[in-house]
Amino acid sequence: MSIYVGNLSYDATSEDLTAVFAEYGSVKRVQLPTDRETGRMRGFAFVEMAADAEEAAAIEALDGAEWMGRDLKVNKAKPREDRGGGGGNFGGGGRRGGGDSFSRGGY
Repeated sequence: MSIYVGNLSYDATSEDLTAVFAEYGSVKRVQLPTDRETGRMRGFAFVEMAADAEEAAAIEALDGAEWMGRDLKVNKAKPREDRGGGGGNFGGGGRRGGGDSFSRGGY
């Protein structure tokens, strides 16, 4: 099980989160996703603890708690949804069939 921690301050570090969650048990891993283009933290994290009971205690205590000037959103992380992939064409203006305007007759 993993814990989702949302509404984080952009100043939060993995060390900060480890210290907070360590009050409820042994922290195995902290993951702070960053934006691919800017490298800036995205405002949420995932925390993995050694035991389910520790994770449950941390969720109970920290959900809605104010930390670093923000009210945390802490809950059990949901499995990542399959977004389909496959390279479908999502927008981007292009003409479908037909070529350029000169090939439609008249010249």
